[in-house]
Amino acid sequence: MWQETVKIEGPYDFDLALQRQSIDTLNDVDIDKRMIKVPIYEPEAEVATIQAIGTTDDPIFIIKGNKEQTKEYVIRRIYEIFQWNVTLHRINDHFMQTSLKKIFEQHHGTPIILDFSPYNCLVKCIIHQQLNMKFAIQLTQSFVHTYGFEMDGVWFYPLPEKVAEIPIDELRKLKFSQRKAEYLIGLSKMIAAGELNLRELLNQTDDEITKTLVKIRGIGPWTAQNFLMFGLGRPNLFPAADIGIQNAIKKLFNLEKKPTYEEMENFSKGWHPYLSYASLYLWRSIETAE
Repeated sequence: MWQETVKIEGPYDFDLALQRQSIDTLNDVDIDKRMIKVPIYEPEAEVATIQAIGTTDDPIFIIKGNKEQTKEYVIRRIYEIFQWNVTLHRINDHFMQTSLKKIFEQHHGTPIILDFSPYNCLVKCIIHQQLNMKFAIQLTQSFVHTYGFEMDGVWFYPLPEKVAEIPIDELRKLKFSQRKAEYLIGLSKMIAAGELNLRELLNQTDDEITKTLVKIRGIGPWTAQNFLMFGLGRPNLFPAADIGIQNAIKKLFNLEKKPTYEEMENFSKGWHPYLSYASLYLWRSIETAE
């Protein structure tokens, strides 16, 4: 067992971030203790614990892990997942000069937090396609509880090699649609066979990654954009087809109906080069209102 204290540059509101993480019932979040347990997939499965002991403007965390030999990797991975190297005050200052000033003040210091592995992110995006949030979360939980595994009370998604072997009929029994089951198994077969290497995508541009992903059956622009944001932490993505973002813009700007793509493009012109943060804060603005 090891423990490391980490201090990062503020603002960084871990409490608001945990609230958003708690929406996903698979995440082991303790709001009162300001703590989350994180599944680490490589080089071997283990669980890391992150607890906040600082404030939004002076963020300090305690990281705990089990294996001394993987300590450096786990800390590096935690930095990636929780985006501790991103300077949020620069992003916040940018949006104070834009039409999103109000929601950036309201959710000051809310970071983007990545899914715990790029593969998990793609799986979750495919499951969530065209479903309401409540059912999407339930379906994802059923999938992980059926085919994943638990360690120290934390659930791990199944690896692509396992998903590649799942019969479609089994996923149908979990209430997957035929097509969604085919998409998920097909993607997993590609990764298991080495036809798609998610590690190699890390060094490619957003456009290059998008072109690669949309060639895969079941992955369209919305899924590719969400993967870039929450799988890789790319800062300038704006999924205009997302219903949540459309609803948030409608509410924020008091529109009579959902905005057209042209209107959304016009609204977002001043939000570059941090469109991913605009998207996150727009989502937050309606999540906290429900």
